[in-house]
Amino acid sequence: MAKRKEFNPDPNDSFLRRRIIYNTKYSINGLVSTFKNEEAFRIEIFLALIMIPLGFYLAPEGVSRLLLIGSIVLVLIVELLNTGLENLVDRVSLEKHELSGRVKDQGSAAVFLSICLCGFVWIMILFF
Repeated sequence: MAKRKEFNPDPNDSFLRRRIIYNTKYSINGLVSTFKNEEAFRIEIFLALIMIPLGFYLAPEGVSRLLLIGSIVLVLIVELLNTGLENLVDRVSLEKHELSGRVKDQGSAAVFLSICLCGFVWIMILFF
């Protein structure tokens, strides 16, 4: 596993600016790492790249656009959280354990529900 690169901000920058730069760097690292290691996330990103422009094009007004695009972003957020849970469980132990299996199943269920919600939002806005 690759060693995490440390970020050393300029000490002359303000505290707030350093924190924003520092946190943004680690957030980007998390997105890149998830994209490299999780096939489901790559598929969801691919679909998001298609569906987000469609949401701008197909939605009749601002709130509808927000719901269409927000539901897609929610799927990505839940997938990131699920991946984090799965990695944590694997880090603790690779042995099969009932609780570990439950955590992974529950994370997967959260992703499934977010995808169902996304589909429901798109159907309701575009067809009703």
